[in-house]
Amino acid sequence: MSETKSEEDVAAEAIAALPMLARRRIEAEIIRPIYAELKERLGEAEADALLTRVIRTSAIAQGESMAAAQGGDKGVSGFAALLPRWTAGGALEIEEKDKGPDHLEFDVVRCRYAEMYREMGLGHIGHILSCNRDGTFCEGYDKRIEFHRTQTIMGGASHCDFRYRMREG
Repeated sequence: MSETKSEEDVAAEAIAALPMLARRRIEAEIIRPIYAELKERLGEAEADALLTRVIRTSAIAQGESMAAAQGGDKGVSGFAALLPRWTAGGALEIEEKDKGPDHLEFDVVRCRYAEMYREMGLGHIGHILSCNRDGTFCEGYDKRIEFHRTQTIMGGASHCDFRYRMREG
């Protein structure tokens, strides 16, 4: 017996199949006029704060969804299995530093997300649209994962230093 998919299921599958860089571009195109209106009405500081809260909530929900889709394969190793979604098509160029069952360390030496936001004229909020997601995604994916980063390409550094570790206990 064949099960017919709803339009919502077909649309969700199509969105999930998009490379993450393309998905972030679409999101940024939608967010751009909303952010402009928020900035005009509330001022830049409040618009940034509101956008940060919304993106944070979205990233946590996305982490929860991806963890559920993996069938409970959480932790750093499950998280590492997701990296190809963000690196697809050369979106990120990564140099792995160290990897083990309880940690993952790498540097991003090229970030096409940062390049894209700058080309779109959104470089000033690129950290909110993308970098802001990196740590908060982990909160939804597996609360035991700690994320540390001291610099980003989006912020003007030569590379981003991503460090993930499992909390003890």
